[in-house]
Amino acid sequence: MVKKEKNGKEIKELNDVTVMFAGDSGDGMQLTGTQFSDTTAFLGNDLSTLPDYPAEIRAPLGTLYGVSGFQLHFGSSNVFTPGDNPDVLVAMNPAALKVNLKNLKPRGIIICNSDAFDSKNLKLAKYDSNPLEDDTLSEYNVFPVPITSLTIEALKDCGLKPKDVTRSKNFFALGLMYWLFNEPLEPTLEWIRKKFQNKAEVICGNEKALKSGYYYGENTQLFASRYIIAKATLPKGTYKSISGNEATALGFIAASELSGLPLFLGSYPITPATDILHHLSKHKNFGVKTFQAEDEIAGISSAIGASFGGNLAITSTSGPGLALKTEATGLALMLELPLVIINVQRGGPSTGLPTKTEQSDLLQAMYGRSGESPVAVVAATSPSDCFYMAIEASRLALKYMVPVILLTDGYIANGAEPWKIPHANELEKIDVTQRTNPENFHPYDRDENLVRPWAVPGNYGLEHRIGGLEKENITGAVSHDPENHDLMIRIRAEKIQNMQKIIPDLEIDGDSNGELLVLGWGGTMGSIIEAVNEARHRGLKVSRSQLKYINPFPKNLGEVLSKFNKVLVPENNMGQLAKILRDQFLVDVIQFNKMKGLPLKSFEITEKIAEILGGKK
Repeated sequence: MVKKEKNGKEIKELNDVTVMFAGDSGDGMQLTGTQFSDTTAFLGNDLSTLPDYPAEIRAPLGTLYGVSGFQLHFGSSNVFTPGDNPDVLVAMNPAALKVNLKNLKPRGIIICNSDAFDSKNLKLAKYDSNPLEDDTLSEYNVFPVPITSLTIEALKDCGLKPKDVTRSKNFFALGLMYWLFNEPLEPTLEWIRKKFQNKAEVICGNEKALKSGYYYGENTQLFASRYIIAKATLPKGTYKSISGNEATALGFIAASELSGLPLFLGSYPITPATDILHHLSKHKNFGVKTFQAEDEIAGISSAIGASFGGNLAITSTSGPGLALKTEATGLALMLELPLVIINVQRGGPSTGLPTKTEQSDLLQAMYGRSGESPVAVVAATSPSDCFYMAIEASRLALKYMVPVILLTDGYIANGAEPWKIPHANELEKIDVTQRTNPENFHPYDRDENLVRPWAVPGNYGLEHRIGGLEKENITGAVSHDPENHDLMIRIRAEKIQNMQKIIPDLEIDGDSNGELLVLGWGGTMGSIIEAVNEARHRGLKVSRSQLKYINPFPKNLGEVLSKFNKVLVPENNMGQLAKILRDQFLVDVIQFNKMKGLPLKSFEITEKIAEILGGKK
């Protein structure tokens, strides 16, 4: 639908659009993207975001490896991914253009800060000539805007230092984008006034830059059209734009309230998991205790101590940190104490790609400990799902007295989406029993699920030995008896499998049997949904499922797999879930694997589906 404004410019209504903000790591692209996302959510659009941080800290300005980006996909219907390819690229310098141009859709819009396209920046971006002046961008709709000089002119009376004036250029770009997509300035103006309430000159600068960008779009003849995306039809409720890390933190606070246990986090800062520590440290009003440890081993060991003391105990990390926590994870397993280990996966091995995403820690979560040491493994599928899976991981750990590894990843941890805030009465209570009666107490007595009693210090008559040496069943005494060791290994393994009694069956979207099932796990869900929807639009018959419970698997997984002739498993790794499925179910699954530090693209999965089913590409 196209409308005409009084000034003769067109307003075109779109179903959805993907925007990429890109510039130097000091250009404020993450802040710009976040403000645009928050305003978009305020207007009622569904959305998904992907912050893309440079891997190198303080990379030289203007270089290709110093580019920071923020991608946002928003629309008037359900949005499941941050978009495969941007429709609009806001490039603050030549490096940002070069890094992101290959992903821009044909005939896409480029808004670039023409002031930055000088000889120095062009050389740093490895351009032989100015792409704004040659035919490099002939396939795109290019709008060169002198953002820096326009910002300097607008802010000349604000009293800011020259450096601070140029730093405000991101708000000029944001204001221009608000005009282009017919979005209001008020939410960001309110944020500026609150954020910088004691810095009048900063408020002046940011407000003037924002408004100048907006009115530049209004008054210039450069743009013939602007766009509008209708409000999405979402279930009624109160919504908040939330990142996966924040949702994870709130989920554990909720689990603390639902269980009646104090929450303790022992953690060592590591990208991209550190924000969980930051968020939880703000909530002392809920009795949350956070301990920033000197290393990963101290982080998990403090959590084990807190669990022994009767707390809901958690520790957070990423792949390298999970490796360091290995021995202590085995200790928690031996002690049969509840513990949740959050692993926000990133690109590896070693330090790898600290700011990028991957799903490469599944095998480490499943098998990365000495001896026969099974732990429960669950995975969140989206930023908002991190809230619910944090609660679920806590429930399993407390009910079965075991360590549980909660897998998220850099994409869903840093990405954001609208989250419908649940009412407290919508969340199921977590029943917890701690032993207080010393009569007939034995520390490794077992209930019907083979779970031992949780006896915390301070209760007379419940004293018992803890430590990493093998325990004698029932008494908990140190035991080197071969028969007992065999028994305890089998008990610990069976206790994990007993979780199948309470975890839900795997659900299928589509026919319950047929030619092809697309089976994913964790953060691939959005890409798989969009890929399967597109494949169906092309007339292909395909079903999909997404695993949240990986150890143990849902009890009906084997039956589901047996009803399809072919199973496609897209993963952001070399095929780790595929390996486990082959091992446990003898199913020769088809792999689709990419490891580029970015989420899987839905169109690539669609093409793989078409290849398997013989459809049109």
